[in-house]
Amino acid sequence: LRMLQVKLIVTGDDFGYCPRRNQGIVDCFLAGAVSNVSLLVNGSAAADAAELARRYNIPIGLHANLSEGFPVCEVLKTNSSLLNQDGFFHGKMGFRTALSKGLLNMSEVKQELKAQVELFRELTGHLPPHMDGHQHVHVLPEVRHVFAEVLEEYGIKYTRVPVEPGLHNCDWIPPSLMDFYLGVEEDSFNTVDVFTRHGIRWPDIYIGLSTMGKNMSVSNIWSAIDTAIVEFTSKAPSPAHPPPQNRTVTIELMVHPGYPSVPPAGGCGEGPDDFSQSWERLHELQTLIKPELQSHYKTRNIQLCSFKDL
Repeated sequence: LRMLQVKLIVTGDDFGYCPRRNQGIVDCFLAGAVSNVSLLVNGSAAADAAELARRYNIPIGLHANLSEGFPVCEVLKTNSSLLNQDGFFHGKMGFRTALSKGLLNMSEVKQELKAQVELFRELTGHLPPHMDGHQHVHVLPEVRHVFAEVLEEYGIKYTRVPVEPGLHNCDWIPPSLMDFYLGVEEDSFNTVDVFTRHGIRWPDIYIGLSTMGKNMSVSNIWSAIDTAIVEFTSKAPSPAHPPPQNRTVTIELMVHPGYPSVPPAGGCGEGPDDFSQSWERLHELQTLIKPELQSHYKTRNIQLCSFKDL
């Protein structure tokens, strides 16, 4: 196990959410603790984030957002199935409810996703090498098909499939949140075939739900990585995943570091949410930059990289 080569992508999500989030993610990148970022193009500090990524040469992809704040597509800002009565997206759970009731128009979903890719290109000067979903909307029924079509159309190769090994054994996750996570997991399993058919790829292993916010610690990240590698290497090889001994195992660790948002700055049009204003973001930042985490990567032959290095 020790000699297995591991490529680890540590992705800072929600880049562009607010100036303090941007600063925290940049500080993590400069400390060698984050190796990749995911941009919210409808975030209130998205242009600033794109500028920082350019200045510091930070690998950047798109955090597609259909659930928080305003759409970026002009046509959909006034009258669309993606909006609630206040003119904002339906929210993390509201989006799921509207979807399950058949209230969301998939051609509008596609229109908005394409508008976000175009805005990403306008802000950064290039297409995103990877594209995932804010609050995991990209693996939801129906949405997954449209999402895959957009990626294929633009030639975006990589995404995220949030199935986390060992998640079921994490007894520190409160039941209500665990229910949400298990829903995300089920949706992810049902998305694999769709993404595969469209030629989209993702890392071998995903981690990030069990290590979020106050639950993040150096030992927690370690055991999550170890558990995942053991589970992955013991699995029977498939054509998509040849036996690991003759190749590198790839992992994406999703993180949310930042300095807490101070209202009214931040958010995607509605101001910052509770998680953004909480100390949990700062706790993630402080954990990720710990030298013992970095030295552990070195001793375990783990190389930090971004999607374009895969």
